[in-house]
Amino acid sequence: MAKTNFQYEKRQRELEKKRKADEKARKKQEAKQHKGEGGEESPVLDEDSGEEARQEHDPA
Repeated sequence: MAKTNFQYEKRQRELEKKRKADEKARKKQEAKQHKGEGGEESPVLDEDSGEEARQEHDPA
């Protein structure tokens, strides 16, 4: 009867954990980016006066 390769199995478990952690981090980063884009708009400073410049959005 063949012996079980415990090192291979352990390595596979480690790789799966790493994949899951990477996927979770990627989703968290995407959520963070979408929150910044969709929620509140960050003010744009007018370079000449240092004051906030209003941006008009064309809804069409």
